[in-house]
Amino acid sequence: MSHRQSIKESLALIFRGIDMLKSQFPTKAFTIDGRLVGDLGEIITSLEYDLTLYDVQAATHDGETSDGRKVQVKATFKDKLTITAIPELYLGFQLSKDGTYREIFNGPGFVIAEQFSHRKGIGEKQLSFPIATLEQLSKTVDSMQRVQKRKLK
Repeated sequence: MSHRQSIKESLALIFRGIDMLKSQFPTKAFTIDGRLVGDLGEIITSLEYDLTLYDVQAATHDGETSDGRKVQVKATFKDKLTITAIPELYLGFQLSKDGTYREIFNGPGFVIAEQFSHRKGIGEKQLSFPIATLEQLSKTVDSMQRVQKRKLK
């Protein structure tokens, strides 16, 4: 198979998958040029956690818990997660090609800001943080400060 044919077939599969996602979750754009991974993270979160997503994209927060706390959701396939402004709560995931994912950080945004206060631009510009460090930091967060999982029915 030629490189051109491989690219053509691969993109067809990707866009077929995007169309499937759009049909199931019509309020999300799943645009290939930047929002696809973030939208996937938000959908995972809204299905499994006590979180209602905003209908309109907002700058710092993506939704709210049932008790009114604001949450920013981030997802990545890489080994770092980003943060720009410091959110009330931050919920970060690492996604895998096989469709699995794991929670990396779940807790108040200030916990991340305090840990990385030495970084120039913290809370002002987009910065990346190592997943391994965020995962360890998340272990220090009290369970009552986390976004709770939905109760299974």
